[in-house]
Amino acid sequence: MKKNIGIYVHIPFCKAKCYYCDFISYANKENIIKAYINALLKEIKYRDLEKYNIDTIYIGGGTPSILDSKYIKEILEKITPKKNAEITIEINPGTCNKEKLEEYKKIGINRLSIGLQSTDNKLLAEIGRIHTYEEFLRVYNQAREIGFSNINVDLMLGLPNQTLEILEKSVKTVVRLKPEHISIYSLILEEGTKLYNMVNEGKVKLTSEELERKMYWGIKHILGKNGYIHYEISNFAKKGYKSRHNSDCWEQKEYIGLGVAAHSYLDNKRYSNTESIENYIKNINSAEFDKNITIHEIQTKEDKQKEYMMLGFRRLEGVDIREFASKFKENPMKLYKNELDKLIKEELVEINKNKIRLSNKGLDLANLVFEEFI
Repeated sequence: MKKNIGIYVHIPFCKAKCYYCDFISYANKENIIKAYINALLKEIKYRDLEKYNIDTIYIGGGTPSILDSKYIKEILEKITPKKNAEITIEINPGTCNKEKLEEYKKIGINRLSIGLQSTDNKLLAEIGRIHTYEEFLRVYNQAREIGFSNINVDLMLGLPNQTLEILEKSVKTVVRLKPEHISIYSLILEEGTKLYNMVNEGKVKLTSEELERKMYWGIKHILGKNGYIHYEISNFAKKGYKSRHNSDCWEQKEYIGLGVAAHSYLDNKRYSNTESIENYIKNINSAEFDKNITIHEIQTKEDKQKEYMMLGFRRLEGVDIREFASKFKENPMKLYKNELDKLIKEELVEINKNKIRLSNKGLDLANLVFEEFI
């Protein structure tokens, strides 16, 4: 029987690096796009994907929409998903047009994830985004006209100079467009980014933790009132529109990552490709595919159990006690009695209808819960 998996494809190119971004992505390397795609196609062939049932494909970056759509077509022609698979591509409004959207639709992409981050143009410029809200709106409306009926919009909270009023205005503006899915991420200041340096040099000031939590709960209230189900710490969806690809990852299902720096989870192993695009291309062209791979973890049963708990707590419904028992033949309430007793006493988790889940306080302090299972 074929194994069900998801596929992640990494496109590492950008027009310009956002000030907060620490992903493996490159600006000003358009000259090696063709060489990279050729290497990626060779990796796809080497991975022998025909032996799997492919449930989801997620093309992320970087900025996949910076590519000529012919390259996206070439990639998808080499991957055969199941019927009704979810196929997502991330797009930046500054690198997308109607022709690309039409091609995406034609080649089977059925879900768009549009990076907006804010509807405030001044704020967008201050974090290094290459587009305006008006450009986002053009792309969004074109996508609807072409027939895309599953669209996610990314927003961010906790940005420098972002007030509660600015954020709530962004959320309400996006809600009026009725996307099926909204992801809202807190800014995480990462060493090595332009924003990290700006903060250290005193050029910008980060949002206080207190304001950030007000923002989070304000957003949660607005989206809940407008029919969005809060199903994961940072994700909200209309009924029937949860991200299947991400949900599978949070449920500890297997996936293969293709491309530079892409991560995989297969046969109890977590591994990734090299972060050097030059080495990635060189090794593949020399048919030394495994030279690109670093194994990070070979999981024991105990590793899998702890990870299942952490991933489960990311979901608002929490860890299903019966599902855990079915998968591991052990009751998590007994297995993690000490950890759970402590977390319940601290009011960070609660038990409700056979589910162990984060409390409201736990949503604010989720990292403290995760630490108990590391």
